[in-house]
Amino acid sequence: MAWDWTPDTTEALRRFLAGHGIVSGPITTRPVGDGHSNLTFLVSDGATRVIVRRPPPPPIPPGANDMLREARLLTALHPTAVPVPRVLAVAQRDEVLDVPFYVMSYAPGPVVTARTPAPLDTPPQRRAIGESLVDTLAELHEVDWRAAGLERLGRPEGFNRRHLQRMRRLIADDSGAPPAEFAEIDAWLEQHTPPESGAALIHCDFRIGNLVLAPEAPGRVAAVLDWELATLGDPLLDIGYLLATVPEPGRAPNPTAELGAAMLEDGYPSRTELAERYSVRTGRDVGALSWYTTLALWKLAVLYEYSRRRVLDGIGDPYYADPALVGRFLDDARRSAGLTPAAARRRAPTPQGAP
Repeated sequence: MAWDWTPDTTEALRRFLAGHGIVSGPITTRPVGDGHSNLTFLVSDGATRVIVRRPPPPPIPPGANDMLREARLLTALHPTAVPVPRVLAVAQRDEVLDVPFYVMSYAPGPVVTARTPAPLDTPPQRRAIGESLVDTLAELHEVDWRAAGLERLGRPEGFNRRHLQRMRRLIADDSGAPPAEFAEIDAWLEQHTPPESGAALIHCDFRIGNLVLAPEAPGRVAAVLDWELATLGDPLLDIGYLLATVPEPGRAPNPTAELGAAMLEDGYPSRTELAERYSVRTGRDVGALSWYTTLALWKLAVLYEYSRRRVLDGIGDPYYADPALVGRFLDDARRSAGLTPAAARRRAPTPQGAP
C-alpha cells in the first residue's frame, strides 16, 4: 500500500474521532484488506474499534473512489434487511486529510479468503455460509431503492448495453475499438446483450472476500463491505459476478476467484447450486446467466487492463503490472461464452498443410 498514517495525520484523525465522541484516548491504525482500491484501516483507542475508509492517493480517475457517495449509500441501507456497518462520521476533503473519508462501525468476524476458520470450517457451516451469501444478495435486490432515497444512484433503463459501452471506453482506442485480445468477447457481448431482467440496487463487487461473516455458528453474513461500485441496474449482473469469482475444482482460478480459494473446501455450494438458490429465492429466470458471468469476467479484465496502463504511466498500484492477470480473466470469459480460450488455441496443433 502506497499510503499510511503519519504521526501528524494520526493525531488529526484522533482529534476528529474524539470530536465525534468515538474515541477517548490515543489511537492505533492498522491496514485491513489488500489495499488495491479504497484503503481501509482498523482504528482503536484500546477500548473502541472502528473502521476508517478513504480513497487511494491521488490522482484518482474521475467518478471513482467516491467516499461520500459510499457513505450515503450505507446510511440509506442501514434500516433495511441488508447487513451493513453503521456510518459514524464523515470527513470532507481537507477537513482532516487531503481526501474525504468516512468512519463506520467495526463488524467482528472473519473475512474468508484462503480458508474458512473455526468454528465455521465444517461442511454444514460452509454450506450455510454459501446459502446466506445468496440470500443476502437476494435481500439487496429486494430493497425499495426509491423509498430509500437512492433513485439518483443510477439509471436502470438500458443498463446492460450502456454498462458494456461505458466499460469498453476505459481501454478503447481513439476510434472506439477495444484492444485485439478483447475484441472477440466484446463482439459476443454486444451481439448477445439481453434486455434487463429488472431494476434493483446492485453491489457490482459481491463476492465472499467482501463480506464479514458472523464469528460463531451458524454460518452467515454479518456485514457487506466495499460499496464503491454500487449502482442501479440489472440484478442478474450481481449473481453473474458472484459466479465469476467462485473457483471451480480442477480449473486454474482467475485472479479474483483466487482470492476466494476457501470456496473449494467441502460443503460450499457449487456455481450451479448458488444460481439455483438465487432463482428459487427471487423467482428470477437465470437462463441467460452465462452472458452476465461473461460480462463480469470481461469487465474485470477491462479494469485490470486499465489499472495496468496506469502503472505504466507511473500512477497505479504495482499489483496490476502483470499482463497475465488480464489474460486469465479473458480466458475465463471466453470459456463462459462458449468460445475457445486463447491458451487452448496456442496448444492446438496446426492442421497438416497449413502455413
